[in-house]
Amino acid sequence: MAVAEIFIGAFITVLFEKLASADLIRLARSAGIYSELHKWNNTLSQIQAVLVDAGQKHLRERSIQLWLHKLQHLAYDIDDVLDDLATEAMRRHLNEETYATTSTNSSKVLKIVPSCCTNFTPRTIKYGRKMSSKLDEITTKLHHLVEEKNILGLVNNVERGNRASRRLEETSLVDESRIVGRESDKRVLLDKLLGNESCNENFSILSIVGLGGIGKTTLAQVLYNEKKVKDHFELMAWVCVSDEFEVFNISKAIFQAVGGGNQDFANLDLLQVALTEKLSKRRFLLVLDDVWNENYKEWELLQRPFMVGAPGSKVIVTTRKTTVASVMDSVHTYPLELLLNEEALSLFAQHALGKQNFNSHPTLKLHGEGIMKKCGGLPLALITLGRVLRTKTNDEEWEELLNSEIWSLHNESKILPALRLSYYDLPPRLKQMFAYCSLFPKDYLFDKDELVLLWMAEGFLHELNGSKSMESLGRECFQELESRSFFQHSTNDSSRYTMHDLINDLATSVAGEFFFMLDDKMNAYDQNEALEKFHHLSYIQRYGVYRKFKALQRARRLRTFLALSVRFLYSWQRSSLSNKVLVELIPQLKFLRVLSLANYSIKEIPESIGGLKHVRYLNFSKTYITCLPEQVGDLYNLQSLLVTGCHLLSSLPDSCVKLINLRHLDISDTPQLTKMPLGIGALTSLQTLSKIIIGEASGFKISELKGLLHLQGQISITGLHKVFNAIHAKEVNLQQKKGIRDLEMEWSDVFDDSRNENIEYEVLEGLRPYEKLRSLKILNYMGMKFPNWVGDPSFVCLTQLTLRGCKNSTYLPTLGHLQSLEKLCIESMNGLQRLDSEFLRPINSHGIGFPSLQVLEFRDMQSWEIWSTNGGDKDVSFPCLCEISIINCPKLMEVAIDLIPSLEVLHIEECSVSVLRSLVGVSSSFLELSLKNIKGLTQLHGEVLKHLGSLEHLYVTRCDELRYLWESESEACKILVSLWDLRVKFCKNLVSLGKNEVNLDSDSGFCLESIRKVELFNCPRLESYNCPNGIQNLDIYGCRSITSLTFPTLQDLPSTLKILSICYFDNFEANCLLNKFLTSLGYLSIARVPNLSSFPEGCLVHLTKLIIRGCDNIESIPEKGFGFLPLFCLRYLEINSCKNLKSFPHEHLQSLTSLEELWIRDCPNIDYSFPCALWPPNLTTLTIGGLKKPMSEWGPQNFPTSLVKLSLYGKNSGVAPFAKSEEDVRNGNNTTSSSFVVPPSLTLLQIHGFMELESVSEGLHHLTCLEELLIRSCPKLRDLPEMLLPKLSRLWVDSSSLELRKKCGDRKGKYWPVVSQIPDLDVG
Repeated sequence: MAVAEIFIGAFITVLFEKLASADLIRLARSAGIYSELHKWNNTLSQIQAVLVDAGQKHLRERSIQLWLHKLQHLAYDIDDVLDDLATEAMRRHLNEETYATTSTNSSKVLKIVPSCCTNFTPRTIKYGRKMSSKLDEITTKLHHLVEEKNILGLVNNVERGNRASRRLEETSLVDESRIVGRESDKRVLLDKLLGNESCNENFSILSIVGLGGIGKTTLAQVLYNEKKVKDHFELMAWVCVSDEFEVFNISKAIFQAVGGGNQDFANLDLLQVALTEKLSKRRFLLVLDDVWNENYKEWELLQRPFMVGAPGSKVIVTTRKTTVASVMDSVHTYPLELLLNEEALSLFAQHALGKQNFNSHPTLKLHGEGIMKKCGGLPLALITLGRVLRTKTNDEEWEELLNSEIWSLHNESKILPALRLSYYDLPPRLKQMFAYCSLFPKDYLFDKDELVLLWMAEGFLHELNGSKSMESLGRECFQELESRSFFQHSTNDSSRYTMHDLINDLATSVAGEFFFMLDDKMNAYDQNEALEKFHHLSYIQRYGVYRKFKALQRARRLRTFLALSVRFLYSWQRSSLSNKVLVELIPQLKFLRVLSLANYSIKEIPESIGGLKHVRYLNFSKTYITCLPEQVGDLYNLQSLLVTGCHLLSSLPDSCVKLINLRHLDISDTPQLTKMPLGIGALTSLQTLSKIIIGEASGFKISELKGLLHLQGQISITGLHKVFNAIHAKEVNLQQKKGIRDLEMEWSDVFDDSRNENIEYEVLEGLRPYEKLRSLKILNYMGMKFPNWVGDPSFVCLTQLTLRGCKNSTYLPTLGHLQSLEKLCIESMNGLQRLDSEFLRPINSHGIGFPSLQVLEFRDMQSWEIWSTNGGDKDVSFPCLCEISIINCPKLMEVAIDLIPSLEVLHIEECSVSVLRSLVGVSSSFLELSLKNIKGLTQLHGEVLKHLGSLEHLYVTRCDELRYLWESESEACKILVSLWDLRVKFCKNLVSLGKNEVNLDSDSGFCLESIRKVELFNCPRLESYNCPNGIQNLDIYGCRSITSLTFPTLQDLPSTLKILSICYFDNFEANCLLNKFLTSLGYLSIARVPNLSSFPEGCLVHLTKLIIRGCDNIESIPEKGFGFLPLFCLRYLEINSCKNLKSFPHEHLQSLTSLEELWIRDCPNIDYSFPCALWPPNLTTLTIGGLKKPMSEWGPQNFPTSLVKLSLYGKNSGVAPFAKSEEDVRNGNNTTSSSFVVPPSLTLLQIHGFMELESVSEGLHHLTCLEELLIRSCPKLRDLPEMLLPKLSRLWVDSSSLELRKKCGDRKGKYWPVVSQIPDLDVG
């Protein structure tokens, strides 16, 4: 059994500090309970004296371990009582202040009476009596613990605490990226990565296999960052996989890493199509770190896009299991061995001494060798223990660690004893902070500041002498844990941190019975016996069903209720929580310090939250709340109130001004919030105030910020047009608020006579920020000029600057001397007509202009006419500029700027063609060109094309004067040799891509051979398109005039087309599908093609996805080809709204072992024999209905047990009630001839459009796995399956009968007591 470690030492230290509080002592004396608290102080001193001895002995003596557990639980109880007393003292102090301000005369009289007499009020005495019973109970338990201490023989231990520890003077910490003993491993693996060994696929897999902590990830990182590797591969991606092998999430991470951006995709198919385009013909290296998945189907699904990469592409897999390498068809499986003794000793010396060996410390070598051997050559254990010993310099400390009993603990993994020693060496304060991290799942991305706020709320960050803020102390503690290898920087997000899996296991082990993480696979009932011991709970669930939380009513001493985000398909999705959890459960958890409901779809916070008087941390970010109850103001201990991303939040309670301990109020990204409570400026502890809204004459004043000396981080000040006295702005003294890093200053976008440009100039001048600012935005400023500080080179840290809506400004300040500026956005400056070299640098000055700028954007500049920086000087400008965007600048005609060789991306929108002609010549390195609504653009002429030899992406949208993309297609073929992505959309006069097209059958070959992806959308006059021979993805939508779609026909060409999608295509001929160039198609989508009546037989045998929508004249789909015979390779089949379809190969469905999703809907003439109880054996999702054969005649269907999602469409259903089960149908029990049976394996059931359906109360009770029930457009439906309702996580009902709506939506309705507990409920 794992030993649950104790971190009681730090806890008791904090209790002593609280017992010494003057306010608490004053209250205790007036309530007559001070003597009891004084006894606690003495008793705790006796207990504290033996903690070192107990900490050593509890490893081998179970009785001492139990004693420490009881002490820890009692310490929580003592802390709760002391916190209650402190809160009561705080409440009284606030009431006295309020009384003093409203009753001046009375307060003068009170000053004559000693305070010791005024404190003895009846209310105080009553409060003392109420607390006495709690105190007596704790006193008794303390005495019992002291008696047990004596029986256990625990003695004072002062020797260890007094022993000095000093840092080795001559050592320094080495870079953790340095590794020892892996040179040969690196050499072998580099050869395999860079070699050209033959392989059946374009990519091959190299697996690094070994124990946890052996250095697999480190070795992969070394390979990944090797210069030879970076030069060899065009695209590189690193993804941490861990135990949850989510194909969608992994695919999206790869897509983002290879430059795909943060797009949302409706499903995996669209994502993989996009990823295929990114990887196509590119040699890539992908690292999949920490893989556990042994399911071949999931791996096979993930790797499909990899097939299109260039030969020589590689995938590195790190895993602890050789079976994983086998499942993934690794070409090479490389077992990583433990370090040899010499190498292990060197690595240990590096981290313990800062040296390569023990030569300078011979007396420690013997102990070091012993520790090294016990670590078994495992790098993670060696590094972690080395960091433990780096501040210990004498033999006894090393010998003590070597001989520790932890090494011989039973039932531990091979590495935990070594890592556990690193935990034991932590100071008591850090132990509890580390144990707290057990609330977070493996691979969680830690935000340092977020974790510090949680630690602070839990009381871990008390500073005895008050010399530094709790936040500063928390960051130091985090850095200390990081320095000891408990945290490491995320490889995907440098601003966040991760924990190694083994460190996470260690945290879970030491957290013991005090911490618990509840996920989708768990239920609070499963922990029934341990509930009363839990003090900290986190949960990770999509649906927070009340029944899963109900048992927590027993966890009355719970301090933490922490929601963690679930990964969703869409960024807007939220988890759901039963309203009953909020209304009934949480108010009972009276001792909560932390309550987080972030990312949950809650709409209202109950007033009862005001009873959580101990709470320090409230997080309702990204929820649907519109307001907070006034009772929030009663939470006097509250330190952090976070509501960022609450887009519906329109007000804050006026009672916020009572939150005297509030330090962080994050109201960023709350567009509906337009008013601040008065008095916020009195909350002088505030550090975070992300949004400041200046009010009218009686509203919030900017002068209230004057006393907020500790503001830091991100701040947005809106309503600055309401500041009429610049002195008030200057008094805010932003220049001395040195913690502010990101600043936004916004005036109204209404420019009327109420505003004064001179006042606004003085206000902006008075709001000069501190020079270490990183980001600055100035919005809708009315002044004609900017203060001198805007653009001042003293702002050496400024990386982003936005000037937007400053319509009166006729020129820009000189910004070119901002040495660190990386992104500059100039928007809606209507007074600006000319931009010249003064923008770069002052007249007669020299130096590089914009030395770090990477992105430059001009947008909505209605009067801008000239951009000229050709001043004749030799100074360089824009040496790092990669991207220019000029959007909606209709009058810009003259652009004369120097060459910018680094420029790669050019976006031009709603401008004259002269802008394109001028800018395209400043660089020969363009990779991407985007043109939208370009006035005067009839085609890309030769003088434009000649600069685009490196172009890879060309996007042309809404260019209505465009008839041809280029004059000569042959000329374009010679120049655009790198173009692989072409998208032309909404060009209503485009006739053809080339005025003079290449003959595909001629000896000249095929044009644009580099093209891989083409999208042609809504070009209604486009007449023809000739597909180049290398194309892989062709998508044509709404080009109704196309009469000719030509594919290559040369016999020696390889088949490359993988994806073909056509929609609203009036003249498509099915015979073109017989072209051999299409034999490689894996995805075919045909929609709204009216002339299509049939498909040719035997073609497209490799299809994995087939979609046919709205093709009214198609009558049949052949059984040979199209993913059916002979390969049966379809994975997704959708046939939708094909009115005349009579047949498809449904008799072969049972042979489609790969088919997982099937749609057959609104095909009213399909063969009456379908469905016939033959289904794909691995089908998971089925959408069906609107067929010729009514559902009432389907009978038993023998659905596979894999089916979990079923959507039924009721057109022509003939259905009355649902049958209970397949067995009922067979036995004729309680069913009618019109019954339809749904399979019991379902987790989701959707019922849509059953116009005659009246009841489902009897037909669904056998669906014991059902979690989601969606009922739509069933106007006669009167009831629901009552027995299933308590199990549902989601219930959506719309367009039902008035009777059913009343049963569900009315609080007096029959179903309301049950459905109100469903987390995701929508009954309309």
